[in-house]
Amino acid sequence: MTDLLKAKLSRRAVLQTAAVGAIGIDPALRAAVYAAGSDAPEKTEVKIGFIPLTDCASVVMASVLGIDQKYGVKIIPTKEASWAGVRDKLVNGELDFAHVLYGLVYGVHLGIGGPKKDMAVLATLNNNGQAITLSKKLAEKGAVDGAGLAKLMASEKREYTFAQTFPTGTHAMWLYYWLAANGINPLQDAKAITVPPPQMVANMRVGNMDGFCVGEPWNHRAIIDGIGITATTTQDIWKDHPEKVLGTTGDFVKKYPNTARAVTAAILEASKWIDAGLSNKNKMAETIADKSYVNTSVDAINQRILGRYQNGLGKTWDDPNFMKFYNDGAVNFPYLSDGMWFLTQHKRWGLLKDHPDYLAVAKQINQIEIYKQAAAATKTPLPKSDMRSSKLIDGVVWDGKDPKKYADGFKIKA
Repeated sequence: MTDLLKAKLSRRAVLQTAAVGAIGIDPALRAAVYAAGSDAPEKTEVKIGFIPLTDCASVVMASVLGIDQKYGVKIIPTKEASWAGVRDKLVNGELDFAHVLYGLVYGVHLGIGGPKKDMAVLATLNNNGQAITLSKKLAEKGAVDGAGLAKLMASEKREYTFAQTFPTGTHAMWLYYWLAANGINPLQDAKAITVPPPQMVANMRVGNMDGFCVGEPWNHRAIIDGIGITATTTQDIWKDHPEKVLGTTGDFVKKYPNTARAVTAAILEASKWIDAGLSNKNKMAETIADKSYVNTSVDAINQRILGRYQNGLGKTWDDPNFMKFYNDGAVNFPYLSDGMWFLTQHKRWGLLKDHPDYLAVAKQINQIEIYKQAAAATKTPLPKSDMRSSKLIDGVVWDGKDPKKYADGFKIKA
């Protein structure tokens, strides 16, 4: 056995021991806890794809801490290179589940942004914690926020390029929404390109884009490396917005409902562990910074998960709406209105030609019954309604009640 392997095994043991207080079960007993028989997971080893981002943490920690074993499953976290790769491997069954963009799942279900396949959202993995980064060159010309960017683009005419991570995904929608809220049409006044999250900083360094929207730690990494500034956070666009989800295919849920429930429960418990306190968050940051997961320095991760923000220009602030993984269960419920919102934006930007049946699609995809069973197993509180209401950066309220009117009501659209 190599020294490296010994170190990794002893690290896992330390983390598992640290988790006992939070989840209350000795690691050696976990495998025996889950009820056998008809409730037992049909598939006991599952591959969960993830992209190197801070918000993959609940998938990684469910495996590293051995929480998965408590529910009768073994999670194999599988590092992927791009969201298109995650999509393809989910669709063809190489991955059982994935840490995945909310809007990607909805796009695949409707046959936009890839092959059409019935999809499923089992839980939301996190709220908040993404950002829009502008290059230092733009910042030096006064583009340090949305208003400054709009002013610069109006006075200094050229092609401006902004990167998102997947055409139907969350980052594309936050970027377009923010640009439009500042009077910039993302489809006419700028060029949008798709770049995988871990490649954002390197691409900005060589001048391939003026700005990007991505998850952490890549916005903070751009500041550490001195090449970008944070123009806005996504929680400033929509406080407590849905972000990544635990996704799979509709076929998988039909074939392995107990496995789907067991994995959802393990992820819920890991989410609860992460949000339980400072010490757990620091342990999580140290774990996922490793080369096998996010592959960055711990300091690129551990500041913003505690709400300690800086913009790269000397401004610092404590943000109460930092990335949350559990928040007493408020994060994880797969609200129908959350899924419907992405459809309204897909329609707004011409990705969908016609209005879908918004509510029916959300009910097909979001597995609320399985989620409720997993919530009961983990004592996770449930909300009063399957819908929720939020006011976004432009002052417009989204509550899911009239999605067609909402989608058609924007001044700037495709």
